[in-house]
Amino acid sequence: MNYHFEMMNKEEVEKVISWKYEGIYAFYDMEADMEDLREFRDDAAENENYWSVYQKDLFVGFFNFNEQQIGQVEIGLGMNPKLVGQGYGLNFLMAGIQKAIALYQPSSLTMAVAEFNKRAIKVYQKAGFIPVKTFIQHTNGGTYPFISMKKEVDLHHSI
Repeated sequence: MNYHFEMMNKEEVEKVISWKYEGIYAFYDMEADMEDLREFRDDAAENENYWSVYQKDLFVGFFNFNEQQIGQVEIGLGMNPKLVGQGYGLNFLMAGIQKAIALYQPSSLTMAVAEFNKRAIKVYQKAGFIPVKTFIQHTNGGTYPFISMKKEVDLHHSI
C-alpha cells in the first residue's frame, strides 16, 4: 500500500478526536483522557511533529514524532478505527518508520504501548521493536501497565 504524509491540519485533528474504537480498544478513544484530548487538540494541527497519513484519498491514520534526545525518536500513532484489525498495521507502521528516518536520521526509535494491546505489540515486534521495560502510566482516569519498545536503526541499511 502506498501512503503519503501531510502535516496534520485542524480538520484532521477533529476527525481523529471523533474516532471510536471497539471493545477494549476504546481505551484509545481521545475522549477517554481529557488531558490527552486537550493536548492533541491544542498541539497537533500545523505542527511539524504530527503527520496525517493517506492512501489515495483515504485518511488512514497519523503519526507523531518526538525527538527525545539526539539520535532517538519516540513514535506515537493512531489508525482509523475502520481499518484496525484488517492486516494494514505492519505496512502502516513501516511507512511511519521510514518517515521518521527521513525526518530525523535517528539511531533508534522508541514507542510505548498498553500492555493489554497484544495485537499492536505483535505488529511492533514484526517491525523490529523489542520490549525494553514495563512501566505504569496514569491515563484515562487510572493507572495502567505499558511496555516501552525500541528499534535500533541502521541508517546505511534502513528498511
